[in-house]
Amino acid sequence: MNSWINLDAVWKIVVVGLVTGAGLPALFALGLRLLNPSGPSGPSSPSDPSGPADEAAAVRPTAGPVGSTLAGLIFALVLAAIGWGIYVIVNHR
Repeated sequence: MNSWINLDAVWKIVVVGLVTGAGLPALFALGLRLLNPSGPSGPSSPSDPSGPADEAAAVRPTAGPVGSTLAGLIFALVLAAIGWGIYVIVNHR
């Protein structure tokens, strides 16, 4: 072990940074994806003659009860992780 660099602490910082820096945004994106499932959503462009003429007539798919529940759980997990991070920063001695 180097007396200048604590490799154990560096390893922990890198892992936590990767999980919170990449994992939480990925979970949030997954929650958003569960709320807006893929499917027919009207014309792809305003000049597309195959779809409805106005935007109000386009039918957008909505998330089912399972997707909404999973998205809510994911958002709660992300909020809990953010709250835990704030708690750790504020109460660090």
